[in-house]
Amino acid sequence: MSDLPDPFDVALGARIRKRREALKVTQAQLAAAAEVTFQQIQKYERGVNRVSAARLALIAAFLQAHPADFYGYADQAADAGDPLSQLRRTHDGLELADSFVKMSEDHRRSLISIVRAMTGPSAGDLARMAAA
Repeated sequence: MSDLPDPFDVALGARIRKRREALKVTQAQLAAAAEVTFQQIQKYERGVNRVSAARLALIAAFLQAHPADFYGYADQAADAGDPLSQLRRTHDGLELADSFVKMSEDHRRSLISIVRAMTGPSAGDLARMAAA
């Protein structure tokens, strides 16, 4: 048996660290939520120690994610350009999504108009313009 960390455990730990940092959470805060020491979080993030399914569920819940997100499937979607996955991975994106769902329908439409003005037309808008 090798003393080297398993590449899967290293990748899983890197995803945990990336998510934790995106949310501006310290290792100590995550450790308290996961009911382990911050040293254990360090070992998880380096892939030195394996994360049990139960512990991953605690970590994911605290990091506002699904446990499957840490297995890399969500990274593949984000790499493919899935804007929802990309939005979920940022602290500001989570805050924006949370605020957006709390808004009235009128405020949502207004916000979308503002965002479109700031970013330019979407692919759907361009298709509608071309058809007109």
